[in-house]
Amino acid sequence: MKQPPPQFLKSLPASAGSSVDETGAGDSNKGAPVIALAGNPNTGKSTVFNSLTGMKQHTGNWTGKTVAHARGKYRYRGKDYLLVDLPGSYSLLPSSAEEEVARDFICFERPDVTVVVADATCLERNLNLVLQILEITDRVVVCVNLIDEAARKNIKLHLPLLSRLLGVPVVGTNAREGRGLQRLQEAISRAAGGPPPLPGPPPISYSPAVEEAVALLEPALCGLALPGLSSRWLALRLLDGDSSLYRSIKRFLNVDLRRNKVLGAKVARAKGLLEKESSGRKAPDLIVGAIFETAEKIAGQAAVETASRSYQWDRRLDRLFTSRSLGIPVMLALLGVLFWITITGANYPSELLAAAFSWLEGPLDAFFVALGAPGWLQGILVTGVYRTLAWVVSVMLPPMAIFFPLFTFLEDLGYLPRVAFNLDSFFRRAGAHGKQALTMCMGFGCNAAGVIACRIIDSPRERLIAMLTNNFVPCNGRFPLLIVLASLFLGPAGGLLGTLTGAAVILGAVVLGVMVTLGVSKVLSRTLLRGLPSTFALELPPYRKPQLGRILVRSFFDRTLFVLGRALVVAAPAGLLIWLMANIKIGALSMLESTARFLQPFGVLLGMDGYIIIAFLLGFPANEIVIPLMIMSYLAAGSLMDLSSLSGLQALLIDNGWSWLTALCVMLFSLNHFPCGTTLLTIYRETRSFKWTAAAFLIPTLTGAALCFLVAQAARLLGLA
Repeated sequence: MKQPPPQFLKSLPASAGSSVDETGAGDSNKGAPVIALAGNPNTGKSTVFNSLTGMKQHTGNWTGKTVAHARGKYRYRGKDYLLVDLPGSYSLLPSSAEEEVARDFICFERPDVTVVVADATCLERNLNLVLQILEITDRVVVCVNLIDEAARKNIKLHLPLLSRLLGVPVVGTNAREGRGLQRLQEAISRAAGGPPPLPGPPPISYSPAVEEAVALLEPALCGLALPGLSSRWLALRLLDGDSSLYRSIKRFLNVDLRRNKVLGAKVARAKGLLEKESSGRKAPDLIVGAIFETAEKIAGQAAVETASRSYQWDRRLDRLFTSRSLGIPVMLALLGVLFWITITGANYPSELLAAAFSWLEGPLDAFFVALGAPGWLQGILVTGVYRTLAWVVSVMLPPMAIFFPLFTFLEDLGYLPRVAFNLDSFFRRAGAHGKQALTMCMGFGCNAAGVIACRIIDSPRERLIAMLTNNFVPCNGRFPLLIVLASLFLGPAGGLLGTLTGAAVILGAVVLGVMVTLGVSKVLSRTLLRGLPSTFALELPPYRKPQLGRILVRSFFDRTLFVLGRALVVAAPAGLLIWLMANIKIGALSMLESTARFLQPFGVLLGMDGYIIIAFLLGFPANEIVIPLMIMSYLAAGSLMDLSSLSGLQALLIDNGWSWLTALCVMLFSLNHFPCGTTLLTIYRETRSFKWTAAAFLIPTLTGAALCFLVAQAARLLGLA
């Protein structure tokens, strides 16, 4: 068995404690067959990967790409196998970074076996990718997943016939329940251990004109040093004008085909001959058309579908969720319920955490006293850093622990693609990408997570637009401020009516955030990031029964703890800075009070005051600490404080000149101001550009300042404040 030399994997060091080294195979994995896992999005490919590898997996980015990948190992009959989860791809004729990565890995890294995961409920569309991979390699195993969904929709599959038609092993699986995975591992083992047990797949039936053009190019390609590449497949790619392939061949094989004038002349001649003999039809249309026709023919023989009750239910639900008249109202209603559950459920655990941290502060103080530590050190570490971290955890953890599982539930159910479908036309008219709707949904939990989710957008221009505007949707760090101010100044505090008011305000904030996002996206697409919106294939997967256990584990460990950890990293230094500014005096005033008074005129213009502005500025590391910063400033205290009741907080704010207009402007500025430190750091890591990171800071801040100024001045002119 050959030693795998995957350059893709070599570019990424393994995580700490990993059993896989940076070449992709640890000491125990030397000589392990490399298995590539390919497939369309939403086929259950990741479920197959997770079921086979368990926790023996690691994630990262492909070198030079913001495209996530996962790699892991599994053991079968005493032998290790290295499994590489390729990005979900509809085709190997790349129109995105994901598809280019998948093609390059199969072509140039030459895995021992390529497993193609296909959706049993829509076999025809998935066979398009299977046929393209079969043109590159015959070491293929087709995994027809979701056979339970196919049975539910009365789709009868003839897998032995499909295997004969394709010429490779075909295994049916239900990866969510583990059915068929043993047979899949057996098929992989046989394919990796020797020559294919079945005859090679028949070639796709191309037109005589295409075959003649290929025959003209093949002799010239056979004489080039291109190990591992089929001359027939390469001739087809040169005919359809795949420019990215030229770059990949130069990168991996150090051969620049563009400089080969003889080959270039033959390609031009072959294209001209092809167009002449096909009545002017272009090569890409002829080649892709033949692939789809072959896929349709094979699927028609191997899968027979009759209408089923579950299929009819799917169509009925889609008529509701994607309806022109009801799709958006239903979406808003679902989000409103989600927010109400989050608000209602987070209150009690937040109080418990706050009480626990408050009790723990006593032993910490006693510990420093026992050590004989100076007062300033105790103030920095306990009343500064510790109280800040305690506040962030108390406020952030419960909403995230509730919101993320609910959000993941909708994702697992198959609803989120319907959200993107409903909003696609709005984003397209704004010059943005329809998938931006999905990244906005992730931003509800955390804007940093929403920025990372922008990787699903293929176009660099539209990905940047999504990153720069993701902050306009409120994250969970801004929920507490919105809830408290809405309850105190725009509705009753506490009780069922208070939580309903909070949910309604947040829903209104979401609608406002979407509207501002669309407006700013349109401005960006016509100025800094000019261009036309790209098209994309949006798949509406079948509705599936969510797996509650996996939802809880994935949402807590992969999302809640990850986001909370990053927030704590930036919040700890904020506690130190807050304590220093509140305790260092300049004359009779502390630095905190002096700075707030300096910002007072600017704050008044925006319907706020200087203390509010300084709270937002010092809350840069984490939005959660804006409220306690305001309290600390108004009380002229030397450390972070919180009030025990909402009525006490309301009295404090009114005594310091607050009105409904102040609360409204604070809420508007909270929705539209600079991202937190975690989000900005994420934007820089994704773009590697200080320019775009600065733009991500300035665009929402200027937007928020303009909105607050207009609202404040209009209210004053109308005599409403």
